[in-house]
Amino acid sequence: MKNTFGNNVSITLFGESHGRAIGAVLDGISAGIKIDEEFIARQLSLRAGGGELSTPRKEKDKAEIVSGVFNSYSTGAPICILIKNENQKSSDYSENRYKARPSHADYAAYCKYHGFEDYRGGGHFSGRLTAPIVAAGAIAISALSAKGIKIGTHIAELAYVKDKNFTDYEKDIAFLSTADFPALDSEKRELMKAEILKTKKDGDSVGGTLETVITGLPAGVGEPFFDSVESVLSHALFSMPAVKGIQFGKGFDLVTLRGSEANDEFVTDGEKITTRTNNNGGINGGITNGMPIILKTVIKPTPSIYKTQNTVDFKSKQNTKITVTGRHDPAIIHRARVVQDSLCALALCDLLTERYGEDYLV
Repeated sequence: MKNTFGNNVSITLFGESHGRAIGAVLDGISAGIKIDEEFIARQLSLRAGGGELSTPRKEKDKAEIVSGVFNSYSTGAPICILIKNENQKSSDYSENRYKARPSHADYAAYCKYHGFEDYRGGGHFSGRLTAPIVAAGAIAISALSAKGIKIGTHIAELAYVKDKNFTDYEKDIAFLSTADFPALDSEKRELMKAEILKTKKDGDSVGGTLETVITGLPAGVGEPFFDSVESVLSHALFSMPAVKGIQFGKGFDLVTLRGSEANDEFVTDGEKITTRTNNNGGINGGITNGMPIILKTVIKPTPSIYKTQNTVDFKSKQNTKITVTGRHDPAIIHRARVVQDSLCALALCDLLTERYGEDYLV
């Protein structure tokens, strides 16, 4: 089982949903980076469940840094972050041990790990493992922010409700950094919440699309082919359990355009070079061109729903029915946005360290 992402700045995950603890080891981070534990806690609060829109499972999600930090600064050694699990209800999963929950990893994990996997709450496959990603990502976000690189994510679409587009990047990013529910338009925000509650009442779930903007990146970062900016960001973002699709810039909408419409024309004021449009999302040939990176991810509906579904008992090889018990989210997209920010930040730290060296982030 491989659980490490990144070549220069890397993150390794450990733990299971119903184990004693979950955590991450962040390696390759420069010495001398300010570690703001209050900011880490705030980022974790944006991911936390609770309330009508999320799972009833409540965890304190207190990040304990056990190595790599001294006097509030990184030492250059691996940073180990530990988050204890305190509100497990493992009995909820015993009855359906060998019943494959539709769209979950239960059957695939059983095949790969021969039945030795921890199945409680999805084990190592659980969205619970995104908590240490957010804790480690908070360190990366802080380091990037100090270099003038900002990241913000909003719910572009939930069910059939569409948020307004980014307009003022800096202002929108600042708003989203503290927003409990990440929609830019207040009216659409309430419609999205109502859609989640309606879905919850039906015992079902709903997905949507997240859109991220990244500003302040210098031109010239990334590699042409296998380590392109799109490749590295996609690698990171597809590790988020609910992501089923990614596009950069206009992405799939480019199929309706001609080259004359899709091309981003270059302009200059005599000093700075920019493009008139940003259909390619700030990336040409796998390398940043200095424009904001724009990307979208598709977040599938939460697979755990309270409706009875068809499945297979993979031990007896019999067709059967399943009603998923336990505590689940009717939607995870509003919690996932801070995970998306965090994964983007970790990927960018890796790319920037590759380009400029370990001390770039200091």
